[in-house]
Amino acid sequence: MTTLGIIGAGQAGSTLARAAVAAGYDVVLANSRGPETLRDLVAELGPRARAARAEQAAALGDVVVLAFPYAPGARLPVEELAGKVVIDNNNYMPWRDGNIPDVDAGRKTIHELRQEQLPASKVVKAFTHVQFHERHPIRVPSDALPALLRLARPAGAPDRKALVVSSDSPDAVEVVTRLYDDLGFDAVDNSPLSESWRSAPGTPMWRHHVDGQGREGLVHDLRRAQRGTT
Repeated sequence: MTTLGIIGAGQAGSTLARAAVAAGYDVVLANSRGPETLRDLVAELGPRARAARAEQAAALGDVVVLAFPYAPGARLPVEELAGKVVIDNNNYMPWRDGNIPDVDAGRKTIHELRQEQLPASKVVKAFTHVQFHERHPIRVPSDALPALLRLARPAGAPDRKALVVSSDSPDAVEVVTRLYDDLGFDAVDNSPLSESWRSAPGTPMWRHHVDGQGREGLVHDLRRAQRGTT
């Protein structure tokens, strides 16, 4: 059984933990305030979940999620993450995080910069265009669920949605493709990380980030993206 380490237990991290536990994964959660602050969340998630410090979550996870924004000076458990698939669900949002000249100029993507922070890891851009909160406005009762849960469908369902995965490692793409499938989504490979700007906020596919889109539509919109539109 795969153990998912999740560093960052805010809305994204906690929702992903719920989805993973429901799919049969074990989860180790960490945040910046210490494992004791996650007692209630872990109790809610049940016996498949535990709280730990970031270094422990990184060491124990077969796959590790960084559920917090990129920051140039971030202190990450580099040694514990070495050799592992590391999912980055961050988007570049200057209004939130400030401007990064290399990204603004198109020289790097935010996920290439994360890869530079973790040179011995296999960084993957994933879960970046599915919402971790309820739909606004709510139209039907199911809209009160986070989109990660609301949009999930079994394999082969005609209305199954697709999510983008980008990485410089083909092995990491395969790992995340299986994770997507387990959580109820198809995968569209948009590798390498230098191409990950195609699924950034402001690109053609982004208008579907609330209710999702199928594989064919997502592939089409990724091809239509033009640099400098984000």
